[in-house]
Amino acid sequence: MKPFDRRDFLKASTLAGLGGLAAPTLYANAPALDADSMFTVGPVKGYTPHIGILVSMLNYNRESIIRIVKDFSVEQLDHLLDKNSNSIGALLLHLAATDKFYQLNTFEGRDFNEEEKKIWGAAWSLGDKGRAEIKGHDAKYYLDILTEVRNKTLEELKKKDDEWLMVVDTKWSKPNQPLNTFWKWFHVCEHESNHRGQISYQRTRLPGSKWSKE
Repeated sequence: MKPFDRRDFLKASTLAGLGGLAAPTLYANAPALDADSMFTVGPVKGYTPHIGILVSMLNYNRESIIRIVKDFSVEQLDHLLDKNSNSIGALLLHLAATDKFYQLNTFEGRDFNEEEKKIWGAAWSLGDKGRAEIKGHDAKYYLDILTEVRNKTLEELKKKDDEWLMVVDTKWSKPNQPLNTFWKWFHVCEHESNHRGQISYQRTRLPGSKWSKE
């Protein structure tokens, strides 16, 4: 077997974006997993191989966040470490907003419209706007929104294939730095992992919580 070459991979994905060559399917013969197989990264039933691998990572990240926050009180979800921090609740809604943005970007080829900006603006930008508007909700409120948005993502990904995943976005790409759809959804995954770290840290600083060191 020829050793994996990143340059060949990017070349193939670039050509796929131009409609010339299907991107490589490295795991075409791997057995598909059930969607609830949390501790195995690999193809998932109902999805093409590379999309399934992505879905398995998205699912694990989301489940790990749910385990952290599902029993938090409104006060814990609203707590601010300082005047410049974002609450855990705001971070959860930010994850939903990010998922929603990449839905629109990759499935519809567009940004938030004006009506969607009204719905998602505070969650997307956070900061002062997020601190002012995102508060007073229980864990179920945030988890229901996260689940609704993610279910839409998963349903749309079932309609796509690995060639679509590898397509390079010529609008977003920089010279000599191709950026494809796979990267966009990988970014959703790493973005969620990053904020999971923030949430885990903030949990240790919640006043009176069993995780607090104070």
